[in-house]
Amino acid sequence: MKPSVLLFSYGTLQERSVQIANFGRELTGRPDALPGYARGMVLSGGSTYANAAPSSDPEDAVSGTVFEVTEQELAAADQYEEGADYGRISVTLKSGNRAWVYVKKTVA
Repeated sequence: MKPSVLLFSYGTLQERSVQIANFGRELTGRPDALPGYARGMVLSGGSTYANAAPSSDPEDAVSGTVFEVTEQELAAADQYEEGADYGRISVTLKSGNRAWVYVKKTVA
């Protein structure tokens, strides 16, 4: 099971207990940031969750952790985040690495 994709988290997926519950292991990660986004909070299903939203201030960035995960673990993360109404998008992190990140789905 070789990690093949990068997943950036700025919320609960950074927590060891959440990782073990969803992936069966503690993930290996390193600090990174999501430039051009600002951190906020959203309400979904009666719970409050962290969110990263595009910012008009180019100096804004959301700090977090980038993890190496397998395609199967990415699918498990999709299921975990689905309940909070998040969608997965591909972004370029401050490090220059491309990674997946979950942000609140917007209604067009």
